[in-house]
Amino acid sequence: MPTTEERVRARALGLPLGRFKPGKHNAITDVAGVRVGHSTIIRGDGPLVAGRGPVRTGVTAIIPNDDVFEQRLAAGAFVLNGAGEVAGLTQVVEWGLLETPILLTNTMAVGAVSDGVVRYMVDRHPGIGHEHDVIIPVVGECDDSYLNDSAGGHVTEAHVREAITAAQSGPVAEGCVGGGTGMITCDFKAGIGTSSRKLPQVFGGYTLGLLVMSNFGKLHNLRVAGLPVGEVLAEQFKGAPKRRQNYGSIIAVVATDAPLLPHQLHRLCKRVALGIGRVGSYAAHGSGEIVVAFSTANVVPRRTRKMVTKMKLLLDVRLDPLYEAVMEATEEAILNSLCMATAMTGVNDHHVPALPLDEVRRCAEVTRRLFAKPVPQGPPTADVDAER
Repeated sequence: MPTTEERVRARALGLPLGRFKPGKHNAITDVAGVRVGHSTIIRGDGPLVAGRGPVRTGVTAIIPNDDVFEQRLAAGAFVLNGAGEVAGLTQVVEWGLLETPILLTNTMAVGAVSDGVVRYMVDRHPGIGHEHDVIIPVVGECDDSYLNDSAGGHVTEAHVREAITAAQSGPVAEGCVGGGTGMITCDFKAGIGTSSRKLPQVFGGYTLGLLVMSNFGKLHNLRVAGLPVGEVLAEQFKGAPKRRQNYGSIIAVVATDAPLLPHQLHRLCKRVALGIGRVGSYAAHGSGEIVVAFSTANVVPRRTRKMVTKMKLLLDVRLDPLYEAVMEATEEAILNSLCMATAMTGVNDHHVPALPLDEVRRCAEVTRRLFAKPVPQGPPTADVDAER
C-alpha cells in the first residue's frame, strides 16, 4: 500500500477546516517574533542494534522571542492525560512564566536535550547559576521507539544547537522532521504540524498559532474534518503491520499575541484538547496529551528597578473566539502533520505508511456534494453581533 502521491497540506485537499482564516503562513510563526527550527537525524536500516540504530529522530525548537531569558512571557499549560512529560512544566505552571525556548524530541532524549539547552543558554547568559537563578528548560517528548533506536543516545547537544540556530520565521517544515521524525498518528506517518488563525478586527484582530508533535491513536478512530476516514481506510489497511504497545502521545505548543494572563492561557490549553479529540484521540491510558501556551503581548523583564510592571489583559468574556480558533488550529495542525509526512521504514524494518491523500480528497468531495455548501470563509455577521 505504498503511495508516491505529492504531499500537500490539509487545506489543499478542500477540507472544511473552520470559519476563521489562517495567517500568512498558516503556522505558529505567524505570531510575530516566534521562530521554529529543526534538527533531523535519519541514519541506518535493518535490525535494531542498540546504540547504533537505525535512527529516526531529531529535535524541534520553538523560540518565543529574541531573548526569552531576559524578556520573559506569560505562560500556561494543561495536562489532559499525563502518560508523557514536558520537563520544566512545573515551574511554568507555578510562576506563569516562560523563560527558555521550548524543545521537542523523543522520550529517551529529554535529558540530553535539556542539557543542550542549558549549555546554549549559559553561553548566551554566563550569569546563569550565580548572578541569576538556575534555569529549567522546557522540553516535551513523545515515544518514537517503533521506528527509532530510542535508547541509543543519538540526540546530542549539537542537534539541540542546530535546531535552535536554524530557527526562523515564515513557513515551517512539517511531517518527518525534527522531533517528529519518528512519530505516528492513527497508524499513519505523522510528526510535526502547525497552523494558525487570524481573528477579525471585531474580535480583536489577534493572531494565534499552534505547533504539534503528533504521535497518538489508532486507524479506526481517525477523523478528518469530521469525516470517518479511519473507518473508510480500515479495510484497505487490514492486516498491515502496526505498532501495538507504545501508543501515545501528542505535545502541543500554542503562541498568541492576544494579551492573556497565565490563568487564561491555561484555559486556552484546555480547548486544544477538544481539537485533539476532533481528530480521533480519546486520551488513551498510555498516551500523554500535554499542552503549553504563551503570549507575546506582555513581557516580564528579568532585570528592573521597578516595584511593579504593567500588563495588558483581554477580558475573560472576550475569550470565546480564541477558544474556537485554537480548536480549529489544533485540528488542522495535526492533519498537516499527517498530510505532509511521507512513509517511513525504521528499526527491524517496521514500516509506517503515509496517509493516502487521494482517499481523503474523495471523502471531502463526497461530503461537499451531499451538503452542497461552500467552506465557511469567516464569522457570520450574526455571530459578530452576538459577540459585541
